[in-house]
Amino acid sequence: MKYKLSDFAEFNPKEIISKGTIAKKVSMDILRPFCRDIPTFVLEKYDGGTKFRNGDTIMARITPCLENGKTAKVNVLEEGEVGFGSTEYIVFRPIEQVSDPDYLFYLICSPLVRDSAILSMVGSSGRQRVQTSVLEQLEIDAPELETQKRIGGLLKSIDDKIGLNNAVNNNLEEQAVVLFRSWFSTFSLSPNSPRVNSEFGEIPEDFAVVKVGSLPMLVTDYVANGSFASLKANVNLYQEPNYAYFIRNTDLKSGSFGVFVDQHSYEFLSKSTLYGGEIIISNVGDVGSVFLCPKLDGRMTLGNNIIMLRPEDDHLRYYLYIWFKYLQGQALIQGIKGGSAQSKFNKTDFKNISVLIPPKDILTRFHETVAPMFETISQRQTETSHLADLRDTLLPQLMSGEIDVSNLDL
Repeated sequence: MKYKLSDFAEFNPKEIISKGTIAKKVSMDILRPFCRDIPTFVLEKYDGGTKFRNGDTIMARITPCLENGKTAKVNVLEEGEVGFGSTEYIVFRPIEQVSDPDYLFYLICSPLVRDSAILSMVGSSGRQRVQTSVLEQLEIDAPELETQKRIGGLLKSIDDKIGLNNAVNNNLEEQAVVLFRSWFSTFSLSPNSPRVNSEFGEIPEDFAVVKVGSLPMLVTDYVANGSFASLKANVNLYQEPNYAYFIRNTDLKSGSFGVFVDQHSYEFLSKSTLYGGEIIISNVGDVGSVFLCPKLDGRMTLGNNIIMLRPEDDHLRYYLYIWFKYLQGQALIQGIKGGSAQSKFNKTDFKNISVLIPPKDILTRFHETVAPMFETISQRQTETSHLADLRDTLLPQLMSGEIDVSNLDL
């Protein structure tokens, strides 16, 4: 059946939160690219913003957030509770007996709506916004409600498994961080008396203060092979599978990897080849976001605006990852951040950061303790990547009716 999108979903439904009321806020930076679930929220006094309830779909209407996949299904509120967020959201609410909440979310994520939204954008460069009126008039072809529920349920089952994997991985990583703090923050394993260091305060005698650039590891970034002009001329990106994965900060955030390079580009970026397990740190824009590179089923190379660390001593891998993501390393990264229009730091400043390194025997014991946790995380990340690929492949086919779901029983 054909609908105007405004007859299939309610746009920006009216809700009330009194000014000054403490409510759950979902800011744009909280949303993860191409991820259904909202990972967290903050409690703040309401002073304006878009309002929504559980079951609503929120979609970024501003560039580059929309292009980066910032669309989510609200799931962090209690029954009857109203939350709020960025004024740069469009809120879609299913209409009773017309649209299913899960189907509506995937419809908004599908190329039919997403591509139309991007094409409707107007405004100055860098601040373009979706024309809501264009989306309201967009003509869609949607099945009857029971079929919607089957389609939404199938895609939901994939995202539910992705959500479960993410929850398990978050729990395992939290355990590793707790172990790190218990082993190193109090230096409980060192019998020696502490000494004072200007950067770190009191530290034990047998812990070394070492600059990142002096550690036995590769530190590289996207411009290792030349200027950005030469990169633009030599690196071709593809949205379909090609010679190698091109790993970007947004891909690591979402756990979905769908950008590729050809063989020439891969060879041009030879100094940025990834094998899995590297520590990857954003140095432009989202400064200080830290990831462990997953081991994908193909060649990989580094994307732009990120620095890669590959320790020669594998026992440093998880120690440095936690150090930079959660502890003193994060503060030191923020300390070298600069830039007026866009936050960033350069590789030279990063290599001059000092890191506190424990004795070899303690470092080895810590690595052997947490390595099984991170190996499990890596396995689940690989599974999640495959599930995301499956979901993204099925989505347009299900929405177009190419796949028959009439006999599907969920």
